[in-house]
Amino acid sequence: MKTRIVFPELENPIIKSAIEKAREKFPDFELVGADSIEHACLAVKNQLADSLIAGIDYSSRDVILACRDLIGVKNPRNLLKPTFSASFILERENETYVLADAAACKHPTSDQLYDIAVQTIETASKIFPIPKVAFLSFSTKGSGGRDETIDLIQETIAKLKASHPELLVDGELQLDAAINPRIGQKKAPDSPVAGFANTLIVPDLNTGNILYKSMEQFGGFTAAGPILQGFNAPISDLSRGSTEEDVLKVIEYMLLLAKH
Repeated sequence: MKTRIVFPELENPIIKSAIEKAREKFPDFELVGADSIEHACLAVKNQLADSLIAGIDYSSRDVILACRDLIGVKNPRNLLKPTFSASFILERENETYVLADAAACKHPTSDQLYDIAVQTIETASKIFPIPKVAFLSFSTKGSGGRDETIDLIQETIAKLKASHPELLVDGELQLDAAINPRIGQKKAPDSPVAGFANTLIVPDLNTGNILYKSMEQFGGFTAAGPILQGFNAPISDLSRGSTEEDVLKVIEYMLLLAKH
């Protein structure tokens, strides 16, 4: 059975080229066209498409607001204002990481950061056999002293461990301690994820956006995303700087996420 992905930006040459390659590479891919972001959202809402990819020409605000209003946001905790977030899937050779929030929630509260973590773990669980979750900081296990972002992380982790005790999650951890086994063992020897984290949660949007762009621009990672999380269907709000390779990767992951 094919997975239907709707695109409202079919005239963009990068989108056109990526779709041509996706048709050759992914036999389960089926294209659905739309002439606007609103019509693309309605195709998903009316079950004429399984997933949506947009944003290479539309602004993030246009994509997010249309998806929020027409596709809808999940609200499992019955909040007055439910949380949505955005992750990136970053790949380089044999390395893969899921990073969030990098495009949606500017200054999350503890409750919002909790929701961001849960949504990102849900995404990561479809990519990794076991998500290993690190909450990133300038500090590792108190090395940075007192700070409101450290308090935010510790409060969020406590909630996450209480509600999901089965998860492998830890923080606060500096990036090197989170992903480098030698440094992780030295800085946080008792951590269940230090040195081997594959799912990275940041304390605010500044951190997430700068980190993903640094990994992409300086580190040579391919960035698939943003993957919008918390919505009623898999959605990607492409960066307007996306390359053909980026879009092809997004298609690959949208096919994966839409199947679950």
